[in-house]
Amino acid sequence: MSKLQVLTPENSQLIFIDHQPQMAFGVQSIDRQVLKNNTVALAKSAKIFNVPTIITTVETDSFSGHTYPELLDVFPDAPLLERTSMNSWDDQKVRDALAENAAKGRKKIVVSGLWTEVCNLTFSLSCMADTDYEIYMVADASGGTSEDAHKYAMDRMVQAGVIPVTWQQVLLEWQRDWARRDTYDAVIATVQQHSGAYGMGVDYAYTMVHKAPSRSSHTGETQSPFPAATQIAAE
Repeated sequence: MSKLQVLTPENSQLIFIDHQPQMAFGVQSIDRQVLKNNTVALAKSAKIFNVPTIITTVETDSFSGHTYPELLDVFPDAPLLERTSMNSWDDQKVRDALAENAAKGRKKIVVSGLWTEVCNLTFSLSCMADTDYEIYMVADASGGTSEDAHKYAMDRMVQAGVIPVTWQQVLLEWQRDWARRDTYDAVIATVQQHSGAYGMGVDYAYTMVHKAPSRSSHTGETQSPFPAATQIAAE
């Protein structure tokens, strides 16, 4: 593999590490609702392109709580690889799942997890030390206990060879060409739901420029303006 190769649905796999409430409570590097939005958007992106996805958890019942329901709803049949170690690489189930996908040419490992400075960092360094996998760290679908904790963990990983990315970058890199119609509609739907100003712009262009119907299922009538009598009298 080469870091000069773009991400494709065929050379990638994805791992979510510890997206659990107790871990999210400690995140201070990003708004936690934004973090959840980005994480779910990344999951939907992987599902669109059939990118194999691993979900691993730590101390679910004794400390960390259950994985975001919104994330599990994207992959309702996915096994949850429970661990005790903060470093996912210490668990053989995780190694085996990654290796199974890597054997099929999926050696670009896209990573989203909590916390950046612990679980993401130790996994990335250990994984790269033992394999020829490449790590693509989704910075805006990961979070640390402070801005500095996240930043310096990202810096340390980049110095070691990890490639920093964002969730939307991953989505659009997988799509690559808008002529790929089999995934076009699903990609646009994900953008509309999760991409903030970009998604709002797409909605505006579709409805106001191209006169497409609204995505909403709203059926109520639109009532015309009716100035109040007091306003008419004042004039």
